[in-house]
Formats: sequence, C-alpha cells, structure tokens
Amino acid sequence: MFTEFFDLTQSHKDVIAEAQALASSVEAVAMEADESSTLHPVVAEALQASALGDLMVPAGYGGRFEQVDPLAVCLAREVLMKTSSHLDSLFALQGIGSYAIARIGTDEQCAEWLPRVASCEIFAALALTEPVAGSDLKGITTTAVGCNGELVINGAKSFISNAGFAAFYTTLVREGDGYSLVLVPADATGLTISPSPEIIAPHVLGDLHFDDVVVPTSCRLGEPGAAFGHVLATLAVFRVSVAGAAIGLMEGALEEAVRHTREREQFGRPLASVGPVAALLADSWADLESARFLTYQTALMAAHDPASTLDCSSLAKLHATEAAGRVVDRCVQSMGRWGLIRGSKIEKYYRQARPMRVYEGASEVLRLGIAARLAREVE
Repeated sequence: MFTEFFDLTQSHKDVIAEAQALASSVEAVAMEADESSTLHPVVAEALQASALGDLMVPAGYGGRFEQVDPLAVCLAREVLMKTSSHLDSLFALQGIGSYAIARIGTDEQCAEWLPRVASCEIFAALALTEPVAGSDLKGITTTAVGCNGELVINGAKSFISNAGFAAFYTTLVREGDGYSLVLVPADATGLTISPSPEIIAPHVLGDLHFDDVVVPTSCRLGEPGAAFGHVLATLAVFRVSVAGAAIGLMEGALEEAVRHTREREQFGRPLASVGPVAALLADSWADLESARFLTYQTALMAAHDPASTLDCSSLAKLHATEAAGRVVDRCVQSMGRWGLIRGSKIEKYYRQARPMRVYEGASEVLRLGIAARLAREVE
C-alpha cells in the first residue's frame, strides 16, 4: 500500500508501530470480540496496557501531543480497524466522548476525567442520538432544568456506543431555548441503561434513560445553550478518523481478496490474472488510495484549524466510507463462493462496512452539507 509515500513524522511512525503491536496482541480474539455486543475483557485490557489512549487528550492532562492530532488518530484507527472493529471502537470513543471536556471543560473537570481517559483506566461515551432524533440533532427532547444549583435531566438516548461500560456520558440536552452539553457520571441516580437492538456488525451499544437525574451545575460543559459549536468541533476532529478506519477495513478486505485470487486457479491461471477479476482488484486499490490521500490531507488540515475543516472532514468520511462499501463488495465478488463463508474475515468486513455509511453522519446528510458549501463557493 502507499502509506510509505507520505512524509510522516517519527511521532506518526511511532503511532503506527504501537497500533500494530496492539492489534497483534488481540488478533487471536478479534473474531470473537467483533461478534460480541458487550465489552471484551481481553481487548479492553490490551488497550489499557498500551499507550495509545494518550492520543486522545492534550498533553497537559496526560496526552501525548499538545492538542489531539487528527492524523495520529486516523493512522491508529486504520491499523486497529483492520484487525478488530471492537478495538477500533473502544479507542475512538476515548476521544469522541472526551473531546468536549478537553475543549471547554473547567480545570476541575479536565483534571478529574482526562488523565483517566488517557490511561484508559475509564471509558468515555458521547450521548447525542435519541429514539426520535438521529441526523436531526435539533430534534432532541432530552431536557436539563436548572434548580437550586443543580440540573435535573429527563429523557432518553439510543444507540449510544460504550453504554453500560463508560464512566461518563457527554450528553446533549435542551436547556431553556438552547442546547447544552452535560457531563453525566455513569453512577448518577436515575440513569438506567438497556440494550439497543443488535446491529449487523455487533457493537457495544445501549439506550440511556434519564429519570430525574440530578447533577450539579458544575457538570455542565461550557456555557448554557452553546452546545452545537462544541459538538461540531468534535465532529471536525473525529469524523475524519472514521475515514481512517474505513481505509483499514479496505486494506484488510483487499489483502484477503488478493491472497485468494493469487492462489486460486481458474481457466488454467490464477484468478488475479483473469481480466474481470483483475479489474475488480485494480478498481479497489484505486478507491483505497484515493481515500487515503484525501483522509491524510484532511487530517493534517484539521490539526491546524479544526473549526474550519468540518466540510473537509465530511468529504473524507463520505468518500472513504462509500469507497469501503464498493471495495468490500468487489472483494467478495472476486472471491466467489469463498467470499460468502460465514465467520470468515471477508464476510466480517462486508458487514462492518455497511454501518460506516450511517454513523457519525449518514452519507445523505453529509452530501447536503457538502453541496451547500459548494454552492457558496461558486457564488
């Protein structure tokens, strides 16, 4: 693949090496972990034993870099996703769930939570989606009402990653006429958790129910009513990392297809040299590397100015996840019946590719935003 053609810093090369070591340490249980909807202890312990969690918080609170480096996160997710979606998800949520704390949290909030996120002593979660509000986050109905120095939260969140295993939930709520973010500890009285419906690529998911959950106003993140700017900042930094994970999935699928078609003979020659199969492989490699170039460049841009790169992050996420769907489908096709074996790596990749076009911005919603930006550009 073309990773070596990028002028990566030594720090980025170190991230790749560490991610490869972590991925290798869980490879024996990867299939089992990726078919589970609950936290896999071997995978969780391996992540905790690694140093990769420090990529997700600033250096002042135990992180590796002064600020979260989106390219480093992308490179790590690329390696981890190739081996285990469960491992990739646990790693990614450390940043997705805690970024608002690092961005707008008080010194006390940062000191209490971020060092433990960096060490993976605890797991983080971001609670946005609701039963009636998915892509349209302004349609949420969970509320926070201030009363005597406290916030009383009522409502429900659904399909929340890490639900049941996170130590806290960075939660989007309605507060007055605006929207706020509230850091809700997992042990808050009145917070209960139930399983979400299991999806085609099993994932640690759950539904949160807030029944008069009371937290001090010191649990609010940032100013009341100003949540959406901070949610968008989180997406600007971490949406591009979904593209990084999609690159890892494409790499894994393409390697499986190449190994199979190089070894299997039909019509007196290896399948890889049969014209239609060769075309499937070549088109897949083109999709993979074009996604890589766009993703790495976007991640570099996001490191310098996260606030202005949400549209670019959306482009990268859209392109890479749509490409992953095409690539895995071609790889299955090139492997014929051997691509349909349940429990095989390629079958797992096939199921894992599909949700990527839905979460952290469905492709159709991303297209709306991208088209709106394009219309402004050509005025």
